[in-house]
Amino acid sequence: MKKLAILSLACLGLVACKDKKSNTEAVETNAVSEEMASQKTYAEISIAQGGTWVDGPRGHKEYDGGTSFKNVNELQVPAEHTDHSWFIRYEGPGWENSQVGYRLYLDWRNAIDIFGKKVDSIVLPYVGQDGFDSYHEPAPWGQDILKAGKSMGIGSYGRIVADTIVHFQKVKNTFAKVENSEESSSVKINYEGWETGGESIDLTSKLTIFPTGRHTKAELTPSKEITGLCTGIVNHGVSFHKKEGDTWAYIATYGVQTLASPADNLGMALFYKLDEVAEQKDGQHDHLVIFKPTTETVSYYFLAAWEQEPNGIKTEEAFLQDIDSKLTVLNQTDSME
Repeated sequence: MKKLAILSLACLGLVACKDKKSNTEAVETNAVSEEMASQKTYAEISIAQGGTWVDGPRGHKEYDGGTSFKNVNELQVPAEHTDHSWFIRYEGPGWENSQVGYRLYLDWRNAIDIFGKKVDSIVLPYVGQDGFDSYHEPAPWGQDILKAGKSMGIGSYGRIVADTIVHFQKVKNTFAKVENSEESSSVKINYEGWETGGESIDLTSKLTIFPTGRHTKAELTPSKEITGLCTGIVNHGVSFHKKEGDTWAYIATYGVQTLASPADNLGMALFYKLDEVAEQKDGQHDHLVIFKPTTETVSYYFLAAWEQEPNGIKTEEAFLQDIDSKLTVLNQTDSME
């Protein structure tokens, strides 16, 4: 009951701030909170309704006049959509469990960001409902805590070409789908005609979160072999750690590297299979893990641990103990599920 009460207070605060909410919509929102209380994992993608695409001041289209958001299970991203075009709530799909939330910018940036959570309930249905960028400010549920900048954020993917990370500036079509079950929640994205370095491929990614643990499992399947397909962790200049086991390894960072005020401690880790990786090195903005060319699915895990979580990890020593134990499990079982 305490968990539900905390979430209800957060939701009521959000509803009160959104002046276009009707009483009927407020009742529906509270009904959703009752349903969400039983969810162990959750993924969503939510798009604006009631507006039109217009020319924006930055030289690209913007979705103007949207009065509400609607969750959809599948989405073909409109050709007009780019960063800050006001069409997708918090700019892409999100996924979470009781400990942490993540989102992916479903535009040319394609970075993965972190929602730090102060409660152990499902919160994504209420994020960004009271102002498009409201999640950057502290709220009862938590806030966006990672500055991705020009990086891939945590655990996203791109291609390194001539020492430069190419994101998703040129893609013919992008399709996103979310799935929720009792065992997990996932976001699946198909990129059709991704152009990098004079080559065009299709890429499928699947990002899955489970009821227990802060980690997301990432699976990438390219349509043809290319060099330089990579993932990584944004480099904020804090402590960097690397460790190898028999079949798995990790890279990790820990330190004061959040958008909280004052900034506080965050640990990030990325676990990868040694036989799938060609190289680990630093790029301009990221600690990189570069995969070998393949058409097979490559798998890895990433996680974030924020010190303000309920019962959160609060020291670097404790964080390293936690990820060391996970590396041991991976080397023994080949899985974190």
